[in-house]
Amino acid sequence: MDTVMAAVLRETGAFGALLYALPPGDNALWLAMVAGLPRNFAAPWKRVALTDPMPVADAVRERRLVWIADQEEMARQYPRPALVLPYEFALAAAPITSSVEVRGGLVLLWAGAHPPRLSPGERDAIETGCRRLDALLRQAGDRGDPLPPPGRPRTLSPPTVHPVSPGETAAVTAFIDRLPGGACALDTNGRITFVTPTAADLLGADPAGLVGALPWEALPWMDVPQVEDRYRAAMVSRRPQSFTVLRPPDAWLSFELYPDASGISVRITGVDPSEGAPAPSSVPAAGPSRATLLYHLMQLAATLTEAVGVQDVVDQTADQLLPALGAQGMVLMTSEDGRLKILGHRGYSAEVMDRFDAVPLSLDLPGTKVLASGVPSFFASFAELHRAHPSTVHEDGMAAWAFLPLIASGRPIGSLLLAYRRPHAFPPGERAVLTSLAGLVGQALDRARLYDSKHALAHRLQSALLPHSLPDIPGLKVAARYLPAARGLGIGGDFYDLIRLDQHTAAATIGDVQGHNVDAAALMGQVRTAVHAHATVGARPDHVLAGTNRLLTDLDPGLFTSCLYANLDLARRRACLSTAGHPPPLLRHADGRTELLRVPPGLLLGIDPDSRYPTLECALPSGCVLVLYTDGLVEAPGVDLDDATAALAGLVEQADPTALDAMADTLIRHAPAPGDDIALLLINPA
Repeated sequence: MDTVMAAVLRETGAFGALLYALPPGDNALWLAMVAGLPRNFAAPWKRVALTDPMPVADAVRERRLVWIADQEEMARQYPRPALVLPYEFALAAAPITSSVEVRGGLVLLWAGAHPPRLSPGERDAIETGCRRLDALLRQAGDRGDPLPPPGRPRTLSPPTVHPVSPGETAAVTAFIDRLPGGACALDTNGRITFVTPTAADLLGADPAGLVGALPWEALPWMDVPQVEDRYRAAMVSRRPQSFTVLRPPDAWLSFELYPDASGISVRITGVDPSEGAPAPSSVPAAGPSRATLLYHLMQLAATLTEAVGVQDVVDQTADQLLPALGAQGMVLMTSEDGRLKILGHRGYSAEVMDRFDAVPLSLDLPGTKVLASGVPSFFASFAELHRAHPSTVHEDGMAAWAFLPLIASGRPIGSLLLAYRRPHAFPPGERAVLTSLAGLVGQALDRARLYDSKHALAHRLQSALLPHSLPDIPGLKVAARYLPAARGLGIGGDFYDLIRLDQHTAAATIGDVQGHNVDAAALMGQVRTAVHAHATVGARPDHVLAGTNRLLTDLDPGLFTSCLYANLDLARRRACLSTAGHPPPLLRHADGRTELLRVPPGLLLGIDPDSRYPTLECALPSGCVLVLYTDGLVEAPGVDLDDATAALAGLVEQADPTALDAMADTLIRHAPAPGDDIALLLINPA
């Protein structure tokens, strides 16, 4: 296996490789071997599920070669790994497969200077290597020795350096001593393998204490984000890197890193403090502070997983990204019917946004290309923006702009505009990070728009099934409230209704279908319709519930329903009630005394087609209020139901019976946080 992997690296020109094995019957790839990279670089991807948004997962699942030419393409297509390794490199992922079975995947890495396409020779070398690796993995499986032992990938040692004669050693030492500054060498894991006396003096440390140590562990003042970040950038991009660090109290040191397959050579020189605080001698590849950026990234990733609607995504993105990136403005956009649609914004006035919302999409409009192609655009100044879009008027007061694609399921679904009040350079590393962050936002936005669509559909369904208004019945005052559950789609199976039967008779019903989803709402509509149909033909309360129960058992919906039905004789001021497992109603008398009407219980609807439903008759004295409610008004975790019902009765006693709307609002306001739907119907026979 070592020989084949080394041959693949040599023949493709790649500097690093990751070999994954797919155990039989497993749905995840396990890292078996790492070559040309420190093993800890691959630690986040020791196990890759076949459904993960990763190049190797796509290659194995779709049995095709995946090619990523640069970090911007990686950021667009795979934002999660691009955020962890925001450096310049090219990548290919290929399936290790025969005509019958997929046994794993191979990932190859090239330096950032690789041409934008694989050459025919490189493709042939990859295919040959995958065939040889497939044969070795098959043989390992046949021997009962599958690769790898979970969590223990093998590391392929770097190529050996040619031996140096004693004469050459003396010449090399003399050569290094003549160079200005100091020098040291790091192995591929970042540990110091060699340090000159001058370098040790500049670092202010004993050479013996440096050899074998990581610089940021041996020297506490080097434990700053850019040191390890530049080391990682050198190892992944295989390009020189540089940075400056302050050695306390006032010594500035400049470090230049030169990587190859065996490690990194480092040149260290002092910087004259009289020349002012030095700037790094190379353009920083990651833009803002890596520590700050990663902190905000973790915050953004965590909060976006909890976003349940588009406005949540807008708010969380603005709250997390603007301070992390030093931007002052943000706009979240998409296209709709050939027009620009502003989903949300921060740092811009509503007047400016209104001028752009719903305008026809045009190539003259900044950001339109991003919506269509999914390719980001960066403008470090208004002059750059004006060259690309000559008709643009500078009206937002900003000085630099980044238009980033929002990608979900491999397609652009919108764009994210970040704006800065001062000119901003957008170095390559920062462009990749911004594009990756936008990818996370795009995935969250896709979920949020789906949620909002389902939410709107559910509420339209709920509105269609519940009464738009209650009938105006002489001699009867009513108030009703419906409050959806705090979880799920905000839709459920609670319902209420008031039915005019004749000049002196009415019916009231309230019920609760099990569940908080569209199925529950649909069944609620059927139950309400059945109750209404039986009531209008003059059936007694027990017959209304019995007929509705037979219908539900015939439908066999798999959901149970509680229901209470009351026949109100307004002329005789009497009520006849029947219940199918529903919470008992309350009756408030004119003097404030409130009693629980203990209606003989019947089975929930939809269980037994032959269930009978006893009735209870009671008086409706002048000034009374009949309170019908669902269990969401009283039930809460850890609260005794009898105590909760008694507390509800206390609230009813204190309320003004002549102001039913105020009474309803009070009862809803004091309800538990709605983990369940709440329906409430108050009836006052005048």
